[in-house]
Amino acid sequence: MVRPIIDWKMRQTRCLFRGVVRKGNGLLFTGRQSASSMQEKSVPHFTPRDRTRPAPFDARRRAVIFDDLRAIQLRRGFLPKAELEALSQRSKTPLYQIHSVASFYPHFHLAPPPKADVRVCADMSCHLNGASELRADLEQRFLKSAPGDVLIRDVSCLGRCDHAPAVSINDHIFTGVTVASAEAIARRAIGGEAVPEPHPEHPRVPCASDPYGDEKYGVVRKLARTKDWDGVLAELQASELRGMGGAGFPTSMKWDLVRQQPGEEKYIVCNADESEPGTIKDRFIMTHLPHLVIEGMIVAGLVTGSKRGILYIRHEYHLQEEILGEEVRRCYHEGLLGKDILKSELEFDLEIFVSPGGYICGEETALLEAIEGKRAEPRNKPPFPVQAGLWQKPTVINNVETFLNVPPILARGVEWYKTQGKSGSRGLKFVGVSGHAAKPGIYEVPMGTPMREVLFDYAGGIRGGRQLKAFAPSGPSSGYLPASMVDVRLDFKALADAGSMLGSGAIVVCDDTTCMLDMALNSVRFYRNESCGKCVPCRVGSQKMTDLLVRWTHGGLPEKQYLADLALIDELCQAMSLTSICGLGQIVPAPVQSVLKHFREEIDAHVLKGKCPSEICFRAAARADEPQRVGIRP
Repeated sequence: MVRPIIDWKMRQTRCLFRGVVRKGNGLLFTGRQSASSMQEKSVPHFTPRDRTRPAPFDARRRAVIFDDLRAIQLRRGFLPKAELEALSQRSKTPLYQIHSVASFYPHFHLAPPPKADVRVCADMSCHLNGASELRADLEQRFLKSAPGDVLIRDVSCLGRCDHAPAVSINDHIFTGVTVASAEAIARRAIGGEAVPEPHPEHPRVPCASDPYGDEKYGVVRKLARTKDWDGVLAELQASELRGMGGAGFPTSMKWDLVRQQPGEEKYIVCNADESEPGTIKDRFIMTHLPHLVIEGMIVAGLVTGSKRGILYIRHEYHLQEEILGEEVRRCYHEGLLGKDILKSELEFDLEIFVSPGGYICGEETALLEAIEGKRAEPRNKPPFPVQAGLWQKPTVINNVETFLNVPPILARGVEWYKTQGKSGSRGLKFVGVSGHAAKPGIYEVPMGTPMREVLFDYAGGIRGGRQLKAFAPSGPSSGYLPASMVDVRLDFKALADAGSMLGSGAIVVCDDTTCMLDMALNSVRFYRNESCGKCVPCRVGSQKMTDLLVRWTHGGLPEKQYLADLALIDELCQAMSLTSICGLGQIVPAPVQSVLKHFREEIDAHVLKGKCPSEICFRAAARADEPQRVGIRP
């Protein structure tokens, strides 16, 4: 494989946290070529004296602990106590602060890892594609392995939902695995062999959202001349562009709020930490449309008066990190980033921050805490990030798809944007379809498209010719809707009226062999695993709800106990929704409430009759001991 064009000195200032050069290792969208070969032309190296090289953020001095911890782990394989003590003395940082960070994030190891660290993705799409059976079979095959050779456990969503099931072995992700292929890879690792990921070819996919041909960044080039910031805000307001990460907050309003804040120090942050099960659209966007994401961030910086931007990307997206890194370097080389953008005296610098891991990092204030080198625990709000965000300065935080939408709106006009939707909706939407879909993948569809059209025309219907039973419009946070509601439109209001939400467009399909109680448990277990533990309602409530659902899947409860459990579920749902600090705790009840609403007879059959209509919950893999908690370590 050709190694990507990477200037190590440059990369140290461009990529925060990872601290290591990786080969392109994504499975879906690149081939044996480097990430740079997916671009239209090569990107020249920079020398340390290049005037376009960005200056490191001054604020980074407070977040170097991540770089230091990562360097230790790269050198030793884990974080030995003596190394942490030395780091404490060297950095003048109390040992308890270093340990509090190192013990929180799942990608730091406080003990030597096994020769083969096998982590089977356990969430939604992988679960629907046999992950539980895969893990159980692997455990049997390695039952007599020596201590320290192999560890097999669950892991939260790896972001490869369209190629399920996925397995991480020694931090390398393999998709579409069988028990035989996973065993072979693990045995190679035990034998000391390297286990690199495969790289099938996937050329750049043209998308309707891209307004450009050969010359890109036309919006930035125009703004550098006109400096018409009010015009940008007016266009975005007229377009009614909303946040595409789930919250749906008006983009123009958020940018204007930051613009109006006093002071010169402001930040633009792109949240590319899509870690919710089923959510894979941003991975596609960053692979195929990185220039639009970066241009959207630059425009946000110029309009709001922010001079610094950080693109926060999830740990598992190694290939996308490289693609974005090369695009950022291209922008510096062409004068689109730096201290004098296109000789306009405008300034905007951009860095990439690789997440240390954890779904909670997707919550906007937890993400900011992580960038600042702390535990990713959500802040109390207000104040909101537009007032006191990164380093307590005004901050715009938008999702990848939100930034992507800005250049085509400004380049083609509001009227074009309006005509892209259906039935009164506006714009295009990227959705990830996974689970039991015949053709799982990422699709660019008009907003307002009926879900039936997305599932059956785009994604090819249900795998194996089976019948649709249920679907989650946006992963576990949207809950599950029955097949009878498949004509609901892909739209903020339409899905809200249906008792669900558009969210991030993570559509997970369940066929008629699916047990919906099992899926509710799988979703709640994910939230339990990923709770940061800061607030009691989420920490205790998610565990209690998991325990109740596990008991229901075992069946045979007296009716009196069942009624008491239902009352307790209602109480837990209300308490968590009203009192949890952040959206994670507030959304935990959604899968349970939706299944109780639409599939009550199925739950009754489990609890009162000891029968799983789908014959899922009484299999050996399902009846095994409750898996140990994975994910964030609160």
